[in-house]
Parts: sequence; structure tokens; C-alpha cells
Amino acid sequence: MKSLIGDKKFYRMVLIVCIPIVIQNGFTNLASLLDNIMIGQLGTLSMSGVSISNQLFQVFNVSVFGAMSGAGIFLAQFYGRGNRDGVHNCFRIKMIIGVLISIIAICLFKMFGTSLISLYLNDNPEDSLKTLNYGMQYMNVMLIGLIPFAITQVYSSSLRETGNTVLPMKASVIAVIVNFCINYILIFGNFGFPRLGVIGAAIGTVVSRVVEMSINIAAGYKNEYLRDAMHLNKISSDIFMNVVKRGMPLLCNEILWSISIALISQCYSTRGLAAVAAINITTTVTNFFMIICYAMGNSISIIVGQRLGAGEVEYAKDCDLKMVFMNFLMCLCIGVTLFGFSPFIPQIYNTSVEVKNLASSLLRISACMLPIISLYYSSYFTMRAGGKTLLTFFFDSGYTFIFTFMVALCLTRFTDLPIFNVYLLVQCVDVPKAILGITLVKKGIWIHNIVNELGNQNHLGF
Repeated sequence: MKSLIGDKKFYRMVLIVCIPIVIQNGFTNLASLLDNIMIGQLGTLSMSGVSISNQLFQVFNVSVFGAMSGAGIFLAQFYGRGNRDGVHNCFRIKMIIGVLISIIAICLFKMFGTSLISLYLNDNPEDSLKTLNYGMQYMNVMLIGLIPFAITQVYSSSLRETGNTVLPMKASVIAVIVNFCINYILIFGNFGFPRLGVIGAAIGTVVSRVVEMSINIAAGYKNEYLRDAMHLNKISSDIFMNVVKRGMPLLCNEILWSISIALISQCYSTRGLAAVAAINITTTVTNFFMIICYAMGNSISIIVGQRLGAGEVEYAKDCDLKMVFMNFLMCLCIGVTLFGFSPFIPQIYNTSVEVKNLASSLLRISACMLPIISLYYSSYFTMRAGGKTLLTFFFDSGYTFIFTFMVALCLTRFTDLPIFNVYLLVQCVDVPKAILGITLVKKGIWIHNIVNELGNQNHLGF
């Protein structure tokens, strides 16, 4: 097997897949950052209310990602194998699960939204009530956008897995522009429109999601692999059962992981609304700086999954190791950049000096952690690409819940440590996780051709 060092074909393949995802994630996270900054101009309470709601919506968002992941593993390998029926079935499974999760989420947020937001409120009753009202105003409008969001993820992930990463990128760019324009008009009441504050921000997000969904659906009709998948035909029971078997651990993983992150944020909130606001700024800014890390992870899943599906096992392993190393180097450079800008970024927000100083300190910690995050993030997508979903579950959400959350819980419940110390110690818990992930990747236990296994079992008649 030729070394990938100097392999122009490899680098070209990575760039073709990765760059559109970077641009798409960049604009998506830019939209979140701009939303955060605009809402931050309304004051600390508004920003905190919206950030708490978004933390809860993150559980839904990540659950949708998890639901797409199980079928996505098969879809990428079916595409690498050239099996159209397999692609069609996986697409339909994604759509059914995505819409079902959205309906369940809408019902749960409608019934328990107030109680969930209240879990994060520990300051004086007057500020807590105002924060709760802002959070509920934002949440009630955002519920309209849950189904469009899920449908968008079905199409955009399927387009990427069938080799089309450009159109989802274009859809995200347009959606971000729409979101920014509506936010600028409605949050602050410009051009004669009423000043709607957090409600205006929610309206902008919902409209942008509908626009993004429409563009992705139009792109699906032009994709030769997905065009016929949109017809409501019968789903293969064999593929469905195997997708559920492989995908259920991933879905449970994403749900448990997102709940763990929400619980960790709730632990941080015990240090007051200043901590909530500072964590919100830190998380939003860090997510923006991590777009390359996210894109490389998705690229690993797509490229390695396609190579495994095509039976190119050694090439898939070589590609994976090279991409993991690339991701680490890029995140190291990005971390240095974030560390340098950490004193200045919080100054953009209209909040207290306490919050700004705390956010600057937390951003420095996040900057130092970026290379570590890249290692376990790449490891996660490597294991997922090979269909090792149960291992992925224990490595990702199992570790986060058992170790990271429990450390946060103990530190905030049984000590008087300030939020800076708590945040630092909780972040350090992920260092062993990164070491474990790289060890598993190098051992190659993730290598698995799941569609070939199906074929050998004569489930699909290959």
C-alpha cells in the first residue's frame, strides 16, 4: 500500500469533502454566534434565557444527528458499493425517524418547557422570573422550526454521503444570510418593524430553517441517488432491522450525550446567572472556532465509510490515521488563535464586567483543550464509520455521563470552588478519553464492512 505522504489523490479527496462542510459548518456556527451577540445586546437576562432554551434544544438537535447517523453509516457504505436500493431504503428510514423525533420533542417541550428552564435558575426570584419568561418566549416560537430542521438534516446528510457536499453548503450560507437579516430587523426593530427582542431572534431562525429545508429538498430532486428515494415505497425489512440494530446505540449515544451536556451546564448554573452567561459565551465562541474539527470528523465518517463499503480496508485505515493527524494539527493552530483573542471577544457583549472577565478566562481553557477535543472527536467518527456503534456508545456518551458529568456534579454540589476551577477540572476529564480513543483507532478494531456482511448473509441478494 502506497504511503499517503505526498499522495495528491488523498489530499484532493479530503479537500473535496471537507471544504464544503467547513464552509457549511462555518456559516451555521456564524449564525449562532451572530444570534448570540445580537441577543447579548439586549442584556444578560435575555441572553441567559435564550442560552438555556438552546441548551435544551441541543438535546433535540443532537438526537436528530444520532438518528441520521445509524442509517448514514449504511448509506455511505451502500453508496461506496454502488447499491441504489440500499441508499433509497436508508434515506426513507432517516426521514421517518427524523420526523418522529421532532413530533415527540415538540410535545415534550410544550408540556415540560417551563420546568426544564427552571432547573437552571438559582439567582434571586425577580431575575429568575425574567430569565424564564425570555426563555419560554424564545422556545415557543422555535418549536415551529423543529420539523424543518430534522428534514434538512435528512437531506443534507444524505447528499454529503452520496458525494454532494456543495449544495448543502450553499443552502446553509443562504439560510445564514436570511437569519442575519431577519434578526437585524426584528430583534432591534429596524426599518419600521416592531422591536421583538428574543422573539425576533426565534422568528429569524425558524424562517431560515424553512429556507434551508426547501433548498435541500430541491437539491435532492437533482441527485440521481436520492431522486427515487423520495417516493413512498416499501422499506426493506432486512435493512430496517440492521439499521435499527446498528443505529439504536448511536441514537441512544447522542441522546445520553446531549442530556449529559445539559446536566453539566445545569451544574455550572449553580454558580449563578453570571456563570450561565459566561458559559454561554464560551460555548458559542468555541463552537465557532471548532468548525474545522467538526468538518474533519464528518469527513472521516464519509470517506472512511465509503472506502470500507468499497472493500478498500487498508486504504481506509491509512486515510483515517492521516485525517486524525491533520485534524490535530489544525486544531492546535486554531487553539493558539483562540487563546490570543480570548481577552477581546467577550467585550462585544452587552453584559457585566464580571461576565466578560469570566468568559475570557474560560475561553483560554477551551483554547487549550481544542487539540484534545480533536483527538476524541476523530476517534468517535472513526468507530462510527466502521459500524462499531456499541463501542461508540460506551466511548462517547458512556464516558461523558459516568466521568465528566459526575465530576461536574461532585465539584458543584460538594465543594465551594469557583466556576473557573470547576470548568478547568471538568475539561481535564476528557484527556484520558482522547488517549483511549487514539489507542482504539490505532488498534484498528473499528474496521468493519457492514454492507458486505449483509451481502454475505444474503439479506440483500448481492
